[in-house]
Amino acid sequence: MQILDSYLEGSWRAGTEAGARELVNPYTGETLARCSASGLDLGAACAYAREKGGPALRALTFVERAALLKALSGAIHEHRDDLIALSAKNGGSTRGDAKFDLDGATGTLAAYASFGKRLGERRFLADGDGEQLGRTPRFWVQHVRVPLTGVAVHINAFNFPAWGMAEKMAQALLAGVPVIEKPGEQTALIAHAVAKIVADSGILPDGAFQFVCGGPEDLLDHLGSQDCVAFTGSASTGRRVRGHTALVERGVRVNIEADSVNAAVLAPDVDDDSATYEEFLSNVVTDMTQKAGQKCTAVRRILVPSDRVEDVVEHLREQLSRQKVGDPSEDGTRVGTLTDARQLEHVRQGLARLREVADVRTGGEVPEADYPAQIAPTLLVARDSNADALHDEEVFGPIATILPYGGAADEAARLVNRGGGGLVVSVYSNDAAWTEAAVLELAPFHGRVWIGSDRVKGQALPPGMVLPSVVHGGPGRAGGGEELGGSRGLDFYTQRTAIQGFQGFVAKRFGADEPAGEA
Repeated sequence: MQILDSYLEGSWRAGTEAGARELVNPYTGETLARCSASGLDLGAACAYAREKGGPALRALTFVERAALLKALSGAIHEHRDDLIALSAKNGGSTRGDAKFDLDGATGTLAAYASFGKRLGERRFLADGDGEQLGRTPRFWVQHVRVPLTGVAVHINAFNFPAWGMAEKMAQALLAGVPVIEKPGEQTALIAHAVAKIVADSGILPDGAFQFVCGGPEDLLDHLGSQDCVAFTGSASTGRRVRGHTALVERGVRVNIEADSVNAAVLAPDVDDDSATYEEFLSNVVTDMTQKAGQKCTAVRRILVPSDRVEDVVEHLREQLSRQKVGDPSEDGTRVGTLTDARQLEHVRQGLARLREVADVRTGGEVPEADYPAQIAPTLLVARDSNADALHDEEVFGPIATILPYGGAADEAARLVNRGGGGLVVSVYSNDAAWTEAAVLELAPFHGRVWIGSDRVKGQALPPGMVLPSVVHGGPGRAGGGEELGGSRGLDFYTQRTAIQGFQGFVAKRFGADEPAGEA
């Protein structure tokens, strides 16, 4: 059985059999490959990135780094059809879900290439305007952002093996920091194929990209104060990463994107025949079924005015019943599989806990066999919207629960915020006063607040879509991290430094534009 190799120090290297994990077809249960990073010298890989990749990237301007990202986007896109087929085999993804992942990867790389072109022929960022410090403008300060001189370690999730890796790479490489990518092991076959494209393309400077295919082993032990870690995954694993002894003692930067019990809120003013209601139903169904509900931005709680619950249940049940569940490689299948039997068991256990406080209204049949690792879209209605399990339990599958509420904006916000911090909350309303009140209460607890109304029907991208120009992350339970947001995504990989001195030198060499005044 093939053991997927890792790309370290400019060559492909196989780990040992010890601790190798099997990668399966989640529809058939067939073992496809194994992955292991055991026995590999990850300390040497970190040193190689710092000594080779970092200097090479920092010598380039933003425009030159942007050109690398654009070329990478094109190289990956050339293999799109092969990667789609592989996504069905190893990821259980339908064709639509696979395109969502792959096009998100190439699109984000292309977007950051565009951002980089606008940053210009510079190797650092001017951070705001310069300021006078003394009695005259002669003594001046300019804040700048310069790239860290270490390595960015990216620990990626299994649900988006291409997009998750490319998203983090785009920001780090544009900032001028080399990367070591570690994929989620369940879908490592897809990530490995993308890594082969990146490495074999020869686009990036030597040492700018490395790939660890397997467990993290002792990778984090080798990091220091100029290095950083960006993690996407469960809150429990995120806590272990954040609290890793070496990271804490050496002040290593850590960005965490973790669990999020995202919510959708239907306001009481939205009529059944409105465009907003149509958008609400469509987006909820998409969130429940896309990637079989395995999205960090998928809706888990659906807040509905108490007197509207039965109507909403009936409308959602009708739309969900049209979503074909089956072999993800077949045309017409709309709901693929979970990634493996382990993930199916997590969903099985989570659904059992939800059923203690909520009633299943459609779906809910849990297969006894491990494969196909699949469950039909399942909608529940809470018996008590205040039950802790509803706000604590993120069941990572095609499952969501309706929470009845009284209709007031502050009540809706209170229930949503019980989730302890989320990536995104969507609000559906045409009542400006109600919406403003809800948004102001929701915003401190969420990275994004998405507002649906008749005015944006047909124009707005759905709330589950992560966009390069919009920040991605959330406070509290969601990890407290922040990625993307255009050039804001470079902040994590750069150091903000105040440059103080003679205005004629500081402003000319480090300012965005040379200011007026004494020189």
